[in-house]
Amino acid sequence: MSSEARTEQPTPRRREKAREQGQVARSRELSGSLALLAATAVLVGGLERSLTSWHAFTRNTLNYAAEHDLTSSYPLVRWTATEALAWVGLPMAAAWGAATLAAVAQGGVVFAPAALEPKLSRLSPAQKASQLFSLTALSGILKALIPAGVIVWLSVSVVVREWPRVLSANAADVHPFTAWVCAVLFEITWKGALVMAIWSAADYMLVRQKHEGDLKMSRQEIKEEMKQSEGNPQSKARIRRMQRQVRRSRMLKDVEKATVVVVNPTHFAIALQYGPRFAAPVVVAKGRDALAEQIKQAARWASVPIMENPPLAQALYRSVQIGQQIPSKLYTAVAEILAFVYRMQNQAAQRRTR
Repeated sequence: MSSEARTEQPTPRRREKAREQGQVARSRELSGSLALLAATAVLVGGLERSLTSWHAFTRNTLNYAAEHDLTSSYPLVRWTATEALAWVGLPMAAAWGAATLAAVAQGGVVFAPAALEPKLSRLSPAQKASQLFSLTALSGILKALIPAGVIVWLSVSVVVREWPRVLSANAADVHPFTAWVCAVLFEITWKGALVMAIWSAADYMLVRQKHEGDLKMSRQEIKEEMKQSEGNPQSKARIRRMQRQVRRSRMLKDVEKATVVVVNPTHFAIALQYGPRFAAPVVVAKGRDALAEQIKQAARWASVPIMENPPLAQALYRSVQIGQQIPSKLYTAVAEILAFVYRMQNQAAQRRTR
């Protein structure tokens, strides 16, 4: 790892690798506090309906016990299960949904197989002990004690405020006293959940800031990443050089198929191919200086005619790429050369037949 200071923002590749390893900015406290708030809201919102339902359940149970034998208690079990699910199921579903949404909002859906790989270091007692008595563990304990202390203080303040009514509870009616106890418990619950939500939001900001700091890179790390993603410059240059050599060898091989090579005596050489299946002459090879000499040498070995025409050679070199047909403005000049080549070839053929 580079010893340079990490002052640069992380690259997209660095963030992607961190996600692959399961490293995302995520606060467990935020998910838990939001789940508690959601469950509390559902319980309070459905409290009146739940009490009515439990009253009906109790009445039906007593009526059933008066008219039937409880040894066959299938209806009783079914009613109890239905009421329990109605009472517990919705708050649990709300808590699970809030926790899931909070987790997804913080870091998205992360699938990190690398984080699931077995590591022997995780089973090391020495490492676990060092983690238990580390600064990280101490900071975690302190972070947990701060909101816990605030919640305890709020709970004690509520109890102290209501203490005179607690002392007179023996003279109160059952229904008003029960409603008052539920109201006190609800107040303590929502205040505690609110404290946890505020604290967990601050904790998430701290976790996110730390995560961004851990992802920062030094300039040397950025250079190394660029080399890995784009390739070493020396290797890329060597590959380009080999590709040029392959293209040059293929081009010199195509000179053997040329009809004529038009040259400037010292600088340019352009090989043209023409035949009945061509709409116009095609440039199969071109080059200048040393490459032009190689083209002329290949033409001599293949007995391809070489014609000197400096203006035409320069025009062809600058205006036509390899594999392209010559432009119409050069038809006349090229046609004259091809006609001359064909006449020379016919004369040579006639001399050989005599």
